[in-house]
Amino acid sequence: MSITKDQARALLKAHKLRITGPRLAVLRVLADADTPLSHSDVLARLGDTDWNPATIYRNLIKLRDAGVAPVASRIQGIDRYALAREDDDDHRHPHFVCDDCGCVRSLPDARMTTTAIQGPWAEALRQARVQLHGACPDCLDAASSSAG
Repeated sequence: MSITKDQARALLKAHKLRITGPRLAVLRVLADADTPLSHSDVLARLGDTDWNPATIYRNLIKLRDAGVAPVASRIQGIDRYALAREDDDDHRHPHFVCDDCGCVRSLPDARMTTTAIQGPWAEALRQARVQLHGACPDCLDAASSSAG
């Protein structure tokens, strides 16, 4: 879901965040992504800029803390951020990690519901993340192509 510069400005303003060049850029990178991004991923997508990597990291943290870009995945100890969407229900879907190429993909069609759970585990399960591991479709295709 791509967003315009004006939409990004409005989103930052709605969350009472200062509108800065790096923050707008990070927000737009996250909006264009179809999968959660790590700090390194964001840097790579930004390309050559005058912004220090620490500046980009601080902006990711500000966006996270404001609820604009929560940590959607923490695979292998690396935080990956995704733009919060109104229909996302706190990003409650599993993520797939390819053991071969290392890609991380959201599986939004495999939505998980924990809202009906009551009792002492309810809050813990609402904050839990499910991560599936295996070979992604691209790696499976490559393996079957090289075997045949």
